[in-house]
Amino acid sequence: MASEIERIDTGEGIRTLLEEPRFELMPFESMDEQLEHLPEGAEVAITTSPTLGLEATIDWTERASERGYEIVPHVAARYVRDREHLEELTGRLTDAGVTDVFVPGGDREEPVGEFSSAYELLSALDELDSGFDDVGITGYPEGHAFLDDEVLAESMAEKEPYATYIVTQLCYDAETILEWIEDVRDRGVDLPVEIGIPGVMKYQRLLGISKKVGVGDSVRFLQKTTGVLDFVRRFVGARGMYTPADLVEGIAPYATDPYYDVRGVHIYAFNQVLDLESWRAETLDQHR
Repeated sequence: MASEIERIDTGEGIRTLLEEPRFELMPFESMDEQLEHLPEGAEVAITTSPTLGLEATIDWTERASERGYEIVPHVAARYVRDREHLEELTGRLTDAGVTDVFVPGGDREEPVGEFSSAYELLSALDELDSGFDDVGITGYPEGHAFLDDEVLAESMAEKEPYATYIVTQLCYDAETILEWIEDVRDRGVDLPVEIGIPGVMKYQRLLGISKKVGVGDSVRFLQKTTGVLDFVRRFVGARGMYTPADLVEGIAPYATDPYYDVRGVHIYAFNQVLDLESWRAETLDQHR
């Protein structure tokens, strides 16, 4: 397989990945300020927050779409009450001009209604003939805290017919991501992969966000991937600041290879866009 890989120059790959990424934001009050720091017409994913529910996601989708951003809302299955609620949501999203949705299971132990998994919601969406051009599902390069690899593989096989691409959960290691894509391809899944990477994060600010939302959506997210202690060590080693430079550099040579079929990068910005955009602009300037 390695001989078939079409590698490109690292600088070219970095440009390919960073020129038009997808930015993921949380639907908090800071969203308005965060949007101001993004490029005009940027593609923005909006999460479903365990503390605010699905309504905040839909509300911000409508508001940001009106401002010209290309919005990809997370429609988390466990937050949708029933098929009537789903039909209402899809109608609002369609009216807002949304053509791409991301469907995770959702971070709550008990569903609010009849949908307990992404597969169940995807099936219902298909029956509704919602008209979305693209539908994303989740991939787990480092596994899942509560599900083994076999269950994850079976779940992806169930969801694949309803999806047009995969978004990977946050991961800090390029080799792990690439090996995971190879495994997915070996299983016969050929969906394009949007690689989830962390943004530029100040530890102090992340703690501030966490306090505002109680236990902390962002910390909970990180606990499911590298773990908080490892995360803290990374910040201490970088004098309080993390950038995904090494991660992007590791993925870059494979950015246009048809085997890996990288759709782009999905940046988990944790509502710290100003630092992220400063780093992204500087990095692009270095590789022009």
